[in-house]
Amino acid sequence: MREQTDTRARIQEIALKLFTEQGYEATSLREIAEALGVTKAALYYHFRTKDDILASMAEDRQASMEHLIKWGKELPRTLEARREFVRRYADELFDSHHHEFMRFMERNQTALREHPKFQKMRSLMGDLTSILCDEGDSTAQRLRSSMAVFTLHVSWFLLQEDDLTHAERKKAALEVAFELIEPRL
Repeated sequence: MREQTDTRARIQEIALKLFTEQGYEATSLREIAEALGVTKAALYYHFRTKDDILASMAEDRQASMEHLIKWGKELPRTLEARREFVRRYADELFDSHHHEFMRFMERNQTALREHPKFQKMRSLMGDLTSILCDEGDSTAQRLRSSMAVFTLHVSWFLLQEDDLTHAERKKAALEVAFELIEPRL
């Protein structure tokens, strides 16, 4: 079973790389199989279509977001709890391949616009940012709290030319995100 999981993850990794470099629509299953060094039939054992590969990547990401959101909803409504929520989300973004997935999504917006898996991702992002807001927050505070989450995302795009390690990028993004969730009078 472990080998099957490893193979699935490797297929996702290679497909993500090709989808990002060449575009989702321009990448074929044959190219994914060749990059993996397997036959198309071997690839079919795990995924019948490239949409199945895409769906599996989105489902994996959604499952981790849903888990974090469920945990976040149980937190007390304190600044420290919100900081911990942002910290855990940052851990997920920076300690996984999620930044590569974000780059893929950014480069393939047209192909993904109507895809149901990605419409659900948008909904989950709304759920995720709502954890950082209280009902009585001003519009400006709700915007700042939402921007805290997006700060973690855009650090991969805005700071990509800088010669930063993942740890340095994460530290800077967290610093800004924490400032944004700080309540203002």
